[in-house]
Amino acid sequence: MSRMLIIGASRGVGLGLVERHLADGWEVHATTRDASPPGGRSEVETHQLEVTDEAELDAMIASIERPFDRIIHNAGIMRGTRDLIMNVNADAPIRVTQALLDAGLLVPGGVVALMTSQMGARRGRTGSLGDYGDSKAALNDEFRRRAARWREAGAIAVVVHPGWVRTDMGGSGASISVTESADGVTRVLDRLTPSQHGEFLTWDGRQHPW
Repeated sequence: MSRMLIIGASRGVGLGLVERHLADGWEVHATTRDASPPGGRSEVETHQLEVTDEAELDAMIASIERPFDRIIHNAGIMRGTRDLIMNVNADAPIRVTQALLDAGLLVPGGVVALMTSQMGARRGRTGSLGDYGDSKAALNDEFRRRAARWREAGAIAVVVHPGWVRTDMGGSGASISVTESADGVTRVLDRLTPSQHGEFLTWDGRQHPW
């Protein structure tokens, strides 16, 4: 059975990805801020993690016995101070992923996906900029700087725009459902090849301009 870890799984696209991977027969590990199983799914191995808390990250890593075939970092926020948004959206995905790789918690050739946004693109940007867009642009920039190092660590790593999704963050007028997004992202990751390492992809498999 393939094993996956999703960071930030309590609701929205994160929960959708949990449910899709369970349906596909994966062993699912997930993080929530209070260690409650996402969607009440007791079959999920749930870890408590606030992504800005180094002690919780260290404790989670120490509790994991075997590496994962897939790691998805989904945690993110849209509201708060600029410093908080940058910390959660730009810094934490890199810091958490680097710690997991350093601990040997990804199998050789395993997949890493960081959830970003089209609002973080520096070309072809859609939507307003603001702190959220700035944070995703910073995430994309740092991902590109780390891509060669992560390849050497054995990862096939990408950043993924999940679409404009009907969630608390995306709003009720968004164009796709959580299920559509989660299904699309999962298909993209299932079909990912080593040649796609370092790319910026969309939920429906297209390359997005940086």
